[in-house]
Amino acid sequence: MEIQDQSFVFSTPETTTVTEWFRAARVADFPEDGGMCVKFGNRQIAVFNFTRRGEWYACQNQCPHKMQMILARGIIGSHQGEPKVACPFHKKTFSLRNGQCLNGDEQCLEVYPVRVEQGYVYIGIGRENT
Repeated sequence: MEIQDQSFVFSTPETTTVTEWFRAARVADFPEDGGMCVKFGNRQIAVFNFTRRGEWYACQNQCPHKMQMILARGIIGSHQGEPKVACPFHKKTFSLRNGQCLNGDEQCLEVYPVRVEQGYVYIGIGRENT
């Protein structure tokens, strides 16, 4: 995998409310077209390297249905152009852009902006997700 020096935000949550960018890990630590869990304080965040789309996303690692820390192991894909993750336990799917459940349920995920800089992945933490 070639690591390029990229400096831009990948996902769409509002970055104007980001109060802190924390360095999650090196780009090379993440699997291609898959996810990995990182910790920030007492929370677990699922970070996805969506290689085939050239994009990165981050959301809470806890499934809102089963309340288990499992989403980093979920299956990523697209639904009508929308990047999504499916919980490996019950296959509920969530938008990686806005956290909405794509199966029509009211439960949704907390999502975080992601940026890649000098070979590292950074997650934005703000007022809504502190």
